[in-house]
Amino acid sequence: MANILVCDDERSICEMLDISLRREGHRVETVQSGQTAKNKIDGALYDVIITDIKMPTIDGIEVLRHAHRVSPDSAVILITAVDDYEAAVEAVKAGGATDYIRKSPGLVDEIKLAINRAVEKLVLSKQNFALRRDAATRNSLDNIIGSSGAMEKLKQTVRIVASTASTVLIHGESGTGKELVARAVHVCSPRATDAFVSVNCGAFPETLLESELFGYLKGAFTGANQNKRGLFEVADGGTIFLDEISEMTLAMQVKLLRVLQERTVRPVGSTSEISIDVRVIAATNRDLDKAVSENLFREDLYYRLNVIPIRVPPLRERREDIPLLVNHFLKKYATAAGRSILRVNAPSLDSLCGYEWPGNVRQLENTVERAVALETADELHVELPAERPKARAAAASASGTLPELGGDVTLPEGVGMENYVAGIERSLLQNALNQSGGVQTKAADVLGISYRSFRHLMKKYGL
Repeated sequence: MANILVCDDERSICEMLDISLRREGHRVETVQSGQTAKNKIDGALYDVIITDIKMPTIDGIEVLRHAHRVSPDSAVILITAVDDYEAAVEAVKAGGATDYIRKSPGLVDEIKLAINRAVEKLVLSKQNFALRRDAATRNSLDNIIGSSGAMEKLKQTVRIVASTASTVLIHGESGTGKELVARAVHVCSPRATDAFVSVNCGAFPETLLESELFGYLKGAFTGANQNKRGLFEVADGGTIFLDEISEMTLAMQVKLLRVLQERTVRPVGSTSEISIDVRVIAATNRDLDKAVSENLFREDLYYRLNVIPIRVPPLRERREDIPLLVNHFLKKYATAAGRSILRVNAPSLDSLCGYEWPGNVRQLENTVERAVALETADELHVELPAERPKARAAAASASGTLPELGGDVTLPEGVGMENYVAGIERSLLQNALNQSGGVQTKAADVLGISYRSFRHLMKKYGL
């Protein structure tokens, strides 16, 4: 389905094309003068513009030139009479017009075919734009490295979720690979052949984020020199990944909520809506439940996004995957640097497996990359990164390794009460499970709490 503008000074032609193209499922507007067509192009985004060449005052060639300046992504099809033929051919050769069609009894059928060609070209253009913008290679489940129980469970979840069209919210600490999971959901889905568009919501101020996501019209703000399609429209038919969704302002959250509800976007400066078919995957490294309770995140948007939650475990919860990841990064960076480093030094690997990794997989990758760059032997020696106090405290809290409470205990710098208590609770749950051999009812008895409370805490801490 395309958004089409038809311009012809003959009313009968406009009416005929309006009826015929609407039957094909297209959205159609018709005008009968070149000036009106130019005004329409200034005020809306059209996939295809169909214009007669010979019209009074402002002809079709001027409409073509205007469209090429203001809305270069729009395909322009010229309708020509016999005496307009040479002008139409020149317009196509000059690169401005997509196609030209002579007025004849078969006009409607030829226009339908020309529109199909234009729409196919537009779809390819959107896909190419998305690929250029997001240069990283598409990832499948094979690129999610790990054979631990937690990662196998994650991969199984991705397989199940991918077959649906539901919105996904990915939770996970910074550096755990949330975008990798989002890409895997896309590649395993029926939308895999269409665009995957990634946007970091924390990288733009509110006004720029709105124009980036929804597009804008010429003159909508200073510097808007031509119409531009938003990333939602670029991702039409595919998937859009909204990373760091918690960084979005409340005002932008309202606008995003409307897009999710209506499945339409309104470019900045436009009064018309554009229908979209996009799967939304969002990600956050923050506790959105807490953000909702603190009125920092809209509750209605949270429920719209959190249709299918996916939790990506931190690296400290899947230490058995560290050797696999280290060898993967060693091969990657040694090959890129043209180095012949065959293995990782055994003591170094032991140190890597015992480290907390507050920065998760991203920090591990950076550590291996640095070690490869500095290594002069055929065996990799890795120096662990210097720890930041707050990162160390957060990792210790999450893994339950904080010191026991006592009158003379000195708490780690940067740790808060909530993190401290959460770490102790999680540690108690894990120890009770270990003690009971994984039987949850027995673990609840060990802790002296109800099975229902135990299940609630298990869900809370992702155990």
